[in-house]
Amino acid sequence: MKPTADLYDDHKSLAKTCSTQFQDFGGKTSFFGPIRTVRCYRDNQLFRALLDEPGHGAVVVVDGGGSTESALMGDIIAAKGAKNGWAGVVILGAIRDSAAVGEIDFGVKALGVNPAKSAKLGEGAVDETVSFGGVDFEPGHWIYCDEDGVLVSQDELDVS
Repeated sequence: MKPTADLYDDHKSLAKTCSTQFQDFGGKTSFFGPIRTVRCYRDNQLFRALLDEPGHGAVVVVDGGGSTESALMGDIIAAKGAKNGWAGVVILGAIRDSAAVGEIDFGVKALGVNPAKSAKLGEGAVDETVSFGGVDFEPGHWIYCDEDGVLVSQDELDVS
């Protein structure tokens, strides 16, 4: 994939950058795909269920409300996402098992880490527009992630 800085330079009229400062945790730091979304707060049941489905190269954007009080994903869920064909996840929240997640060929951006598990109540929503960092993440739009950040476009961009 072409770096996000170059993608932005080539497509600045089509692309928006997310100002949220994420950390890279996955074994893959450069990833992209169509967007799927989950809105949840300290409850990962809907997120986990989505990663149980075939991913077809999509990226899940998780609006966890910015909470780092408990983790929305650990190594088991990350491995499930990789196995089921998801390109990666961008989590406005925390993960756990970060060393093990770093060994998985899966893109993971999150705010930080916390060893505490999240609730499993199934509260939240899937495939609704979520917004943070000055960007609306709409299901079906495209997301591009690397060490420089997150770029979003309504249309698929040429990454070669």
